[in-house]
Amino acid sequence: MRLFETVAATAALLLTSTHAQVPELPLPASCPDAGSFRFQYTASSGWSAMKLVGGLKQVRTIVWDPAGNMLVAQATRGISVHTFGADGCVNSTNMLITANQLNHGLALTPDGSAMYASGETAVYGWTYDSAARTLSNQQTVIKGISTGIHSTRTLSVVPSQPNLLLVQVGSNANLDQAAAQKETGRAIIKIFDMDKVPSGGYNYNTDGEVFGYGLRNTIGFVPDPSGVYWGVENSGDDFKRTENGQQKDIHVDNPAEELNKLGDPLTVRDAWYGYPTCFAVWDPSSFNGLKTGSSFVLSPSSSYDDAACGTNKAIPPRLSFQAHSAPIWNTFNADASNMYVAFHGSWDRQPATGFKVVEIPFQKLEDGSYDPVAAADSQTGYTDIFTTPNPGSCTANGLTQSNCHRLTAAAWDPAGRGLFVGSDNSAEGEIFILTKK
Repeated sequence: MRLFETVAATAALLLTSTHAQVPELPLPASCPDAGSFRFQYTASSGWSAMKLVGGLKQVRTIVWDPAGNMLVAQATRGISVHTFGADGCVNSTNMLITANQLNHGLALTPDGSAMYASGETAVYGWTYDSAARTLSNQQTVIKGISTGIHSTRTLSVVPSQPNLLLVQVGSNANLDQAAAQKETGRAIIKIFDMDKVPSGGYNYNTDGEVFGYGLRNTIGFVPDPSGVYWGVENSGDDFKRTENGQQKDIHVDNPAEELNKLGDPLTVRDAWYGYPTCFAVWDPSSFNGLKTGSSFVLSPSSSYDDAACGTNKAIPPRLSFQAHSAPIWNTFNADASNMYVAFHGSWDRQPATGFKVVEIPFQKLEDGSYDPVAAADSQTGYTDIFTTPNPGSCTANGLTQSNCHRLTAAAWDPAGRGLFVGSDNSAEGEIFILTKK
């Protein structure tokens, strides 16, 4: 039984009005207190980049409250709040809460009254006052989340039904076979009703409803103006494919990272995206008869081959990205004509790839839905707008140690200045603003 049914128009209204009262701010020429960019970068033609905030710790997620204040999840530090002056630069920074167990997820209800943040094993909730910029009434709203190689739990409040909270958990291994079962609570996104939190909090594995599963690690997901969510998926590492008794190393350019159309959480339940059985092609040269975006299995056999993914209704990606780019957050611009994705960067590919922000053109169709402009088998459905000058030289000693920006936290500015992007490089947490000239 679904939690709620409502009309799509309600979702669109709330999505467009959430930050209606935020005053516009100018794009500053510079913000001297932010310091210089920690690492070299290149902005594409037609874009400019400016460092807005420095000296933070592992910036992971950026959200905005109704007053236009910027809330930032800093992994292993806590949640900070930043206000802006008339010049568009940050004029105050304070910690809302210091808590080293918080490592990624951050979400706010549209009216700004409730905030949620995540650690590896639990999700916490607070009452938030955007005028005073304070938190109160902390409680554990979800507990019992499994540990594993993916420790981040992305959160999103459903704009049209803000009592509904989406909570994502990745796999606990590169190839987590048990995650094929929804009951493991891994490689999955679940829905919880925050109006009905039991004493002590929900149990993640046994409570809530399944939005989608077979999602190895969908670190970023965001709704379009119609209320449909789009997720960016980190796929598998170091894979080999065994076909007709022959094993072939395919890991350099396969499987693809993915942009998945997850659907409307008011109506979609139990959608399966294939993991740990079905993966998406990036480089078709390693396969016979498959295209970019096609589904494949690691060991095709007479009982389960590539075509069986479709037969068993594994939902393929709407677009694919270069393997190992590690998409980590996505956001739409104000009219949803473009989606922006921050790529964290590879750790197991030579030469390295990722370490950039890309733009994906979207279109509004006649039925009012939104869709990428590019075909599903395209390798050119996105363009780079902010890059490391020589990504092949980037090292990745662990998830945040690198000689390049580790890009995260894509968020469109409600004050009209452009695209905010974070870096969680352990050398310095930074926030940049990217603006079309």
